[in-house]
Amino acid sequence: MLLKIGQRPDHGFDEPLGLLSDCHRRIEHFLRVLEVTTDRVNGAALSAAERSQVEGAMTYFATAAPRHTADEEESLFPRMEASRDANAISVVDAIRRLESDHEEANGHHGAVDRLVRQWLADGVLPAVLVQELKQHLAALATLYAAHISFEDREIFPTAARLLSAADIQAIGREMAARRLVRR
Repeated sequence: MLLKIGQRPDHGFDEPLGLLSDCHRRIEHFLRVLEVTTDRVNGAALSAAERSQVEGAMTYFATAAPRHTADEEESLFPRMEASRDANAISVVDAIRRLESDHEEANGHHGAVDRLVRQWLADGVLPAVLVQELKQHLAALATLYAAHISFEDREIFPTAARLLSAADIQAIGREMAARRLVRR
């Protein structure tokens, strides 16, 4: 993703909550790439530029998105649930819903991956499969719109208030380790 003038650069592992939110912007971006390309090309042959964009989006969803889910489910959510603060207790049910969203998204991503890989391999995608692809992309867009908004508005600010500096640092270290980044 290109940096635009006036745009804040991505957060680092020393600001893991911001980094998680930055990842949301990439999820939105790459999902839009898939939606727009699918709508515009409608299963026909992809140009070299379109193919490159689609392959980039697929690589992102195959590699970075699972790490993002692990960042939340293995590092952030357990620490929030362990907090005895009343605000943490109020988000535990929400965390269960968010984990369920992750499972639902995984199913749609599996279908998108299968369909796009077929498109890339065959050069074209039959109309019936284009419709199936559009349905899965639309479902992901709807799911992510609510999911991302809730995490950005509620979960991350609540975590920032509840978690200690040591917890935040530990989350950042764990996120870096998932990416094999030395800190």
